[in-house]
Amino acid sequence: MKIRSIVISLAVAAISLTGVQALACTNLLAGKNATIDGSTLITYAADSHTLYGDLQYLPAADHKPGTMHQVVEWDTGKPLGYIPEVAHTYAVVGNINEHQVTVAESTFGGRHELLDTTKNAIIDYGSLMYIALQRSRTAREAIKVMTDLVAQYGYCSEGESFSIGDPNEVWVMEMIGKGGKEKGAVWVAIRIPDDCISAHANQSRIYRIPLKDKQNCMYSKDVISFARKMGYFSGKDEDFEFSRAYSPADFGTLRGCDARAWSYFNRFKSGMDAYLPFINGKKGAEVMPLYVKPDRKVSCRDLQNMMRDHFEGTPFDMTKDPGAKD
Repeated sequence: MKIRSIVISLAVAAISLTGVQALACTNLLAGKNATIDGSTLITYAADSHTLYGDLQYLPAADHKPGTMHQVVEWDTGKPLGYIPEVAHTYAVVGNINEHQVTVAESTFGGRHELLDTTKNAIIDYGSLMYIALQRSRTAREAIKVMTDLVAQYGYCSEGESFSIGDPNEVWVMEMIGKGGKEKGAVWVAIRIPDDCISAHANQSRIYRIPLKDKQNCMYSKDVISFARKMGYFSGKDEDFEFSRAYSPADFGTLRGCDARAWSYFNRFKSGMDAYLPFINGKKGAEVMPLYVKPDRKVSCRDLQNMMRDHFEGTPFDMTKDPGAKD
């Protein structure tokens, strides 16, 4: 059988034990018509100098009625609670399951007051990923599993961008909690067009939401109303931007995080200099899109090489900046 969905996992630990963001998590995505062999591609680097990566292996299993699943915080190993197990769970190796569903992430943090530290929230971002992999046969099913879980059991991590894919589709979903004021999380998921590439790296990447495109966009019913309630947004629904409301960018997140997505786009799409003012934090600059159509189809090796990128040949070239060695 030809494997048509690939995850390139370079590391698996995303946040330090102290809870400080590593700010080194990068996901590069490509739709099936944007790749040379028709595979969907998702890369995952989650670097942290205080955690050591492991390769998860969760065998497929059948569970008797009444079996409970213990939720253990991925970063710390702290037990958080229990949820009912499903009748059958799928095999998982790394960040991909037997149905070639893939889930990866990068932490954007967002508004820190929205971190739910109450006992009503027992699902952390890492558990969310692996429970979804055990229970999903498609990317859309994984999105439903993840959003249903946090709605029922609460979400106890900071803001996350998730890459979710299967052999046919790739999605970016962004999620942030409600600070214990209400249970659950607000979220939005957008399907990346099959002929496009996308990326996220520790900063929220979803701005305008195509509210009427039900086939390619899903979102929590209160994603806008909760922002209004919290005073994050006051305009028309069609002008709502998830990132501006829940994770306002600053120069550090633009230059240190969005620049990594820009470099990927720049390598395969002409004209990306148009977004340098945005990356450099210029007020009123045009926002870099969530996805672009590459000038040529990309390969697995292309994405592997991009994960080794140091901005060579760009204004951000790390081999020529003040920190570079002679």
